[in-house]
Amino acid sequence: MGDNGGGGTNADKRPNELLGSWFARSGWSKGELARQVNRRARQLGANHISTDTSRVRRWLDGENPREPIPRILSELFSERFGCVVAVEDIGLRTAHQSPSVSGIDLPWTGPQTVALISEFSRSDLMLARRGFLGSSLALSAGPALIEPMQRWLVPGPAAPREDPESAPGRGRGRLSKPELDLLETTTVMFRKWDAQCGGGLRRKAVVGQLHEVTDLLQEPQTEATARRLFKVAAELAELAGWMSYDVGLQPTAQKYFVLALHAAKEAGEKPLGSYILSSMSRQMIHLGRPDDALELIHLAQYGSRDCASPRTQSMLYAMEARAYANMGQPGKCKRAVRMAEDTFADVLECDEPEPDWIRFFSEAELYAENSHSFRDLAYVAGRSPTYASLAEPLMRQAVERFADDSEHQRSYALNLIGMATVHLLQREPEESAVLARRSMEIAKKVRSERVNTRIRKTVDTAVRDFGDLSDVVELTDHLATHLPETADAV
Repeated sequence: MGDNGGGGTNADKRPNELLGSWFARSGWSKGELARQVNRRARQLGANHISTDTSRVRRWLDGENPREPIPRILSELFSERFGCVVAVEDIGLRTAHQSPSVSGIDLPWTGPQTVALISEFSRSDLMLARRGFLGSSLALSAGPALIEPMQRWLVPGPAAPREDPESAPGRGRGRLSKPELDLLETTTVMFRKWDAQCGGGLRRKAVVGQLHEVTDLLQEPQTEATARRLFKVAAELAELAGWMSYDVGLQPTAQKYFVLALHAAKEAGEKPLGSYILSSMSRQMIHLGRPDDALELIHLAQYGSRDCASPRTQSMLYAMEARAYANMGQPGKCKRAVRMAEDTFADVLECDEPEPDWIRFFSEAELYAENSHSFRDLAYVAGRSPTYASLAEPLMRQAVERFADDSEHQRSYALNLIGMATVHLLQREPEESAVLARRSMEIAKKVRSERVNTRIRKTVDTAVRDFGDLSDVVELTDHLATHLPETADAV
């Protein structure tokens, strides 16, 4: 018999006014919320959950359900409203979890970083099913997120390392240069797969590789080898976070990003750390927290101001513009866009070799980020045609360049749908529908819930504004046929 997700005591129950408020604003019926909870529970591998309307009514009346129901409700409302809706915000309680599992304020020391990455990646692999690990995590935002990340800049004590030569019976832990080179090459290959195929196809392979690297870090290594291994671990943890973000596992993604930043600090890689912070910033924009996104980007800029390449600096300015756009600050957004463009002009004059993790930031990506900044400004400013007109030529440049780039198909799909939203802002639904259909063709080949969600939101906007138009009616039919909602395993 299925578990209906009940829990707690019925004594002295009072209506859960916080949950009731979020529920009323969502526009969902009790039956619809129950169906969404059951669907998410199946995705998480929690097949014992079987919720119905009477159970939803009991939650609203004050019953506190058992895990993973509180986390599922938190994620559903967060996605519905485009902002972080914590379990506490909906008037529910969570089971106590140790800081190593639930927290992000972690010790900034090498051995603990290795142990935490090993523990988290092993749990992720063991649970295996989509998002089940994420159901035991909480998203952090505001000071609870920013203050621990600021410690990235604080110099840590140099921990003595064991000399491999003096460790009896453990000399096998020493890696040769070809073995290290192969680890780094494998990381590059994983990154290419992600760009081509989306985060849903190879996420567990990346997590498995990350766990193997932590095993190597727990063996005696020379100082130089340990630093290279920490760098590999940082890149793999960032990529695991990015893939988790791409498939919609937001708490899991944030945890990997935090662990990646810790590993980057151990590796002494400030530019890589700034890149990880930019990924965290992008996630905060996605979750409707542009203030947090801006804090993270400023931390990244400050921490790498004396060592980041022009390409990395340009990327950080572009993300700064995105944050300002979503905060509704057009003057600061435009300034950051100009800084991104001016700094990128220095890229061609820089003959220093660049790490693989920043090579994605091409001229096409610059056009894409800056166009999305103006697009976001247009929405924040009440669908301003002025900002939409600034976005349109940049978005067109991005689409044209990504069309010929077989290695970045997800970016191509994202910019096609971005261009579709710009046409909606310009009240050109026919052009928008054509681009949306093209994006669906790419989305079928890319395992990315982020792409699918943006397509669905754009189609929803088209229906709301131009629902009677035949092109839009056909577009909704095309969406139902070619991009049905499915639960992909990751």
